[in-house]
Amino acid sequence: MAAVDADEFARLVAPYRRELFLHAYRLTAGTADAEDAVQEGLLAAWRGYSRLRDQLALRAWLYRIVTNTALRLIERRGPRLLSWDHLAASDPASELAAPREDARWVEPFRDITSPEHAVERREHIELAWIAALQHLPATQRAVLILREVLEFSAAEVADILDTSSVSVNSALQRARKTLARRKPQAQQSKNPELDQAAVRAFVSAFTSGDVEGVIALLTEQAKFTMPPLPAWFEGRTDIATFLRGSVFATPWRVHKVDEVNGHPAVFGEQFWEGEWRPGALMILHLRDGQLEWLASFVGPMCVEWAKELPGKR
Repeated sequence: MAAVDADEFARLVAPYRRELFLHAYRLTAGTADAEDAVQEGLLAAWRGYSRLRDQLALRAWLYRIVTNTALRLIERRGPRLLSWDHLAASDPASELAAPREDARWVEPFRDITSPEHAVERREHIELAWIAALQHLPATQRAVLILREVLEFSAAEVADILDTSSVSVNSALQRARKTLARRKPQAQQSKNPELDQAAVRAFVSAFTSGDVEGVIALLTEQAKFTMPPLPAWFEGRTDIATFLRGSVFATPWRVHKVDEVNGHPAVFGEQFWEGEWRPGALMILHLRDGQLEWLASFVGPMCVEWAKELPGKR
């Protein structure tokens, strides 16, 4: 196949960019890593485009290149983890430790998708599921995603990963067993109306500094995480202590935003030194109106989110 210039190649691959980015995010659990994998992969694809013999095979060929680029990146940078994978729950009365420079946290997915992607987003991009994937060896992770999420055949995956169908099927079985032990269940609620009411109640309570109102929404063993800070808290009592002593020491205003990683999310601004500043992106993991995990992201990650969030509602 003849070589093409950069603009023509960009036009050819444009329909696949989002799905390739989402694929790279599932593999790496980080948006910057996913962007690097896609950028590096597409550059390699452009340079090697003349070697592609079948235009109809373009999508699979792009997946081959981006997948292997992401796997090399994972080998260099290592996995991303959740707060409780790094250390035990913190004492809410202790001073917060500084962000850990050696920690690579599972990141939220910065992407506002259209309604037709809603089911895909909920089932295959939840933070708990993305984090569970990080406990798989990178090749098993790739096999599971390619086979069960993207529905490539075993033969196609074998071609993408330059291995055999037997090896693909073996890796898939091992990956399934590991995930079954970790139980990264989809957090689908049977009562979405209760969840919507809980989001409204959370926004109202957080904005008014109503600790009891926030605590009333938590399950007994709720978790509160806040990367890149290493501290995290478990249980109503410890979370209440931390909220009273630290979080609500300054005023907040909180806005509901579009879903993030398939869950309701809010963006909090904190009044600090005379102005409102980005404070936290908070993803609410709800089940039947009760908050099981408040996945909060602060610091530089939050500031970057502030630049990309849609209009606050």
